[in-house]
Amino acid sequence: MMASTALSIILPAKNEIGAVGDTVRRIRLAFPDAEVLVVNDGSTDDTAGVAEAAGARVITHPYSMGNGAAIKTGARQATGEVLVFMDADGQHDPADIPRLLARLNDGLDMVVGARQSGSQASVGRGLANRFYNALASWMTGQKIEDLTSGFRAVRADKFREFLYLLPNGFSYPTTCTMAFFRAGYGVAYVPIMAAQRIGKSHIRLVKDGIRFLLIIFKIGTLYSPLKLFLPVSLLHFIVGLSYYLYTYSEFNRLSLASVFLWSAAVTIFLIGLVSEQITQLMYKDSGNRPDSRHD
Repeated sequence: MMASTALSIILPAKNEIGAVGDTVRRIRLAFPDAEVLVVNDGSTDDTAGVAEAAGARVITHPYSMGNGAAIKTGARQATGEVLVFMDADGQHDPADIPRLLARLNDGLDMVVGARQSGSQASVGRGLANRFYNALASWMTGQKIEDLTSGFRAVRADKFREFLYLLPNGFSYPTTCTMAFFRAGYGVAYVPIMAAQRIGKSHIRLVKDGIRFLLIIFKIGTLYSPLKLFLPVSLLHFIVGLSYYLYTYSEFNRLSLASVFLWSAAVTIFLIGLVSEQITQLMYKDSGNRPDSRHD
């Protein structure tokens, strides 16, 4: 296992007074020399005080900026060569950290704790996560076991390359995972069991459900736009062709609707092609971006 002095453990926290103290103490017991950072994301309770009393270094946002923003703050402020991100709500077990680090030492750049069956907060969320995993696996050509898990160990220099891509909301794990695959960095999964969170979830069913649907499209444009645009283009072409065959056989004419659908197919394909080139440029020399350096 790597030396704990090279390790920073980062916990984004918002109103987690009921769990953050015990979580920090358990981390301190297992890794007494590690840097433990709690990023207090504008909590209205005494999350910061409890975390600091338990032995964490606390960084406080003046107002709630979002889970992803807390992750980025922690990554910028951390001094370790390896970063471990985990929730402060008691879902993630610090005893699993050595397993992630051991796998990381096999020459990988990121290791993700993949929640096993029974670890999801609800049946609906479990089904949604399986859908996201399947979509992302198709986009990348790699098996993705848990796209949205917030429990992961990463090489700090590699992670900072993509800070400019990460959203400020809850979808940072999705973007991070896809970015690592797109850049050709080694990613692996370690099975974990996540406990029930302590306290109230900050995820809102309707608002965040719509936002997660948008993530599906962001995945496509972030990783491989043509895999998203090409099927849509083909669908327009096939529908246009089918309608043409119908109108020609029935009325012996070419419908304007078919022409419109074919034009749309060509336009969508060209947009996908341009997006693919932009994606290539976006990942070119990403290590030289300002956010990839330690602040």
